[in-house]
This record gives sequence, structure tokens and C-alpha cells, in this order.
Amino acid sequence: MRQSFSDTQIADFLRRSYFAVDGLWFVKTEDRHGFEEAMDIDAAVWDVMSKIQARKAKSLLGVQGDSLDDLVSAFQLKLTAEGHDYEVERRADEVVFTVRVCPWYEILKSGNRTHIAEIIADRICRTEFAGWTREFCPSIRLEMRKRLCVESDNCSRCEIAFVRP
Repeated sequence: MRQSFSDTQIADFLRRSYFAVDGLWFVKTEDRHGFEEAMDIDAAVWDVMSKIQARKAKSLLGVQGDSLDDLVSAFQLKLTAEGHDYEVERRADEVVFTVRVCPWYEILKSGNRTHIAEIIADRICRTEFAGWTREFCPSIRLEMRKRLCVESDNCSRCEIAFVRP
């Protein structure tokens, strides 16, 4: 007899698997090739992954355009699917995402790897989010204004801004 599962159970299973496979391949690559090589490969992977995710989000949401509003709608799908706790503020020429809980940072904290969090924010998050902007409108500028994972800043949130030219 085949058992049925709720959409929530399936989404949770896939989300946890998504995070686990990302972390496991990074650690195994780091073990074999060193931290810098693992970071270089990770950046290359997330550069492509952002394109895949952005295109899929467009398809799922039926987004036809490439406006700032289209980017915001699709980016919210990404953050929600990954389990971020965030707010969105629309201003005249920009949209600011304020992230209070980042599941990627929570994983780093639980694995006692916060010492690499700032490097990841600088290289991986920036690469990934810039990839999203390229898929919508290359002239939209990404600004990482505050970063939750920079402990020296004592920051309780991350601010990601997408700025219209």
C-alpha cells in the first residue's frame, strides 16, 4: 500500500535534503582539495544555480517580464522556499529585503562553522543574488548592505537591496 504525504512533509524533506547535499559536497570537496578550491567550485555552482532557480521561479509564477517587481516576486519564492524569515520594503527606486533568520547561517552555527560565514556571504551570497538580477534585468544593481553573518558587526539582520537604475 502506497502511503500519502502532505505537501508540507514533502517540502520539508526536499528542503532538508537540499541543504544537506550542499553542505556535504562542500565539506568533502574541502577535505580533498582545500578550502579555497571548495569556495571557487561553490561560487561557480551557485552562479549557475541562481540562473536555474530564477528561470524556474519565473516559470512557476508565470512571470513574463524582467522588471524589478518581477525579480522581487520570484526572489520571494526562493527565500520562502528555503525558510528565510524576511520582510520586503519597496522604496522609490529599490526594494530592500530584510532577513532576520537565514537557514544557511543557522546551519553554519549548528556546525560550529561561523568562522567561514563572512567569506560565504561575500563570495557565495553575492554571486547567487547577482545571478538572480542578471536573469531579470542586468541593469538592476545588487547591494548587500548589512550581513547577519558578520558577527563583528553585531547585526541582527541582513539587508539585500535590488536597486533600479
